[in-house]
Amino acid sequence: MLDMFIRCHVPLIAAALSLALYHMGGAWQWVLTVTVPLCFLGLYDWCQRNWTITRNYPVLGRIRWLFLRLRPFLHAYIVEDDLSGKPYSYEARHLIMSRARGETDTHPFGTERDTDDAEYHWLNHSMAPACSPDMSPRIMVGNGQTARPYSASILNISAMSFGALSAHAIEALNLGAKLGGFYHDTGEGGLSDYHLKHGGDLVWELGSGYFGARDRQGKFDPAAFRDKATSEVVKMTEIKLSQGAKPGHGGMLPGAKVTEEIARVRQIPAYQDCLSPRGHSSFSTPTGLLEFAAQMRELSGGKPVGIKLCIGQPHEFLALMKAMLKTQIYPEFIVVDGGEGGTGAAPLELSDWVGMPLLDGLIFARNALVGCGLKEHVRLVASGKVYSGMGLARNLALGADWCNAARAFMMSVGCIQSQRCHLGTCPTGVATQDTWRQRGLVPEVQGKRAARFHQKTVESLAEIVAAAGFEHPSDLQPHHLMQRVGSENARLMDRIHTFLPKNALIDAPEDTLYAHWWQAASADSFKPTTDLVEARA
Repeated sequence: MLDMFIRCHVPLIAAALSLALYHMGGAWQWVLTVTVPLCFLGLYDWCQRNWTITRNYPVLGRIRWLFLRLRPFLHAYIVEDDLSGKPYSYEARHLIMSRARGETDTHPFGTERDTDDAEYHWLNHSMAPACSPDMSPRIMVGNGQTARPYSASILNISAMSFGALSAHAIEALNLGAKLGGFYHDTGEGGLSDYHLKHGGDLVWELGSGYFGARDRQGKFDPAAFRDKATSEVVKMTEIKLSQGAKPGHGGMLPGAKVTEEIARVRQIPAYQDCLSPRGHSSFSTPTGLLEFAAQMRELSGGKPVGIKLCIGQPHEFLALMKAMLKTQIYPEFIVVDGGEGGTGAAPLELSDWVGMPLLDGLIFARNALVGCGLKEHVRLVASGKVYSGMGLARNLALGADWCNAARAFMMSVGCIQSQRCHLGTCPTGVATQDTWRQRGLVPEVQGKRAARFHQKTVESLAEIVAAAGFEHPSDLQPHHLMQRVGSENARLMDRIHTFLPKNALIDAPEDTLYAHWWQAASADSFKPTTDLVEARA
């Protein structure tokens, strides 16, 4: 009862006493104005039963809570050095923001990286660098089944939904895409007015929730999809199977972010947690997935359709390859999302321990497509912690045709990596639905910064490509990259990782390192057809 009395009445008593002392005047009354409320707070801490630290150390124990709240910010601005910050280092954040603002992105006095470190890698340059590299390289997306091909930039905005990001952030990113001539992936949260306002090129992503193209039971609605997919600004569509930060979990938008407007766009109840199903209801087999992709292509008027996933069990991806060979249905592109990719909210264990990192996933996907002779039909896209020209060059050399970036573009429009995305309290207005916080983000200003970041980053890629002796980044190959193996040795990337020749999985799969996975893969099921342990033996 005492605890309840103190909890309910101490704030009122302290406020009344402070007000009385204030009107009495005198210096000592000011001291009492501070000490009396602290005494009541200490009494409350002493009597409450929920927190051990403050029960044993009234008032003083609250200092710990203060520093716990300040810890991420103090660490980012005071403790960490330029290269050690996670998930993005200060150097990375500074590079992105400098390019976005049009400030100098040059670096004095040489590299600060440890070139003997086992993680260090570099690009082999040429004694005859190219004189006229393509400063704005593009990739044509389409195959024999595409009625309306699309010319994509080498760097684009990766999937981020309205809801996870604010209206102002979505608007700024789309304005940047319009100004810079690159595309903006909508994420699985549906097409909002903010995606459409400035007319930037869009890739409309559909996840397992089919937001914006669903019926009342949450199933795929072909008519609703056709109405939006045929819009002139929608250049391609994309099926999301999984994302690197939380593969196999489905999308998750906390109820605090599900405003009336977002609920309308997604066709869901407002102010309730929005959880996408773990899997799709429109298909359950590799062949079914391709047939669904073909349906989306037809409904959109022949626009390219892609598949986005984080690589998981290898035989499942090889089953998709077998389904392509069997059905002759080819999605125009496949986006490989790395396990190091970001998200607004995800269980820690999934972010840390589930999903193949981008380098491994990209090489595997490249080998699957090339080994089955399918690379000429299907473009390969890399997504996961891309922010620099060297990051682009590395992914392109390993087999990607272009790259997508999410967090880098968020930083270009104001994100400071405060890591409050899941709470809806982003201080920069990027990842929140709080209208007051969004006020600080001015789309007309930040949109230009997104476009400038894209331009400067692509130009830096062009400089690297020219140094290697080429005019277009598609000429980069694995043997142009070197990787440290211990502190004393370095090897060409194609001497560290295996890169299959064309049709290797068709002509002699038993001679590849994927033999047992290939044997277990089936076009008609994602389940293995053989015991993987026995097949590997």
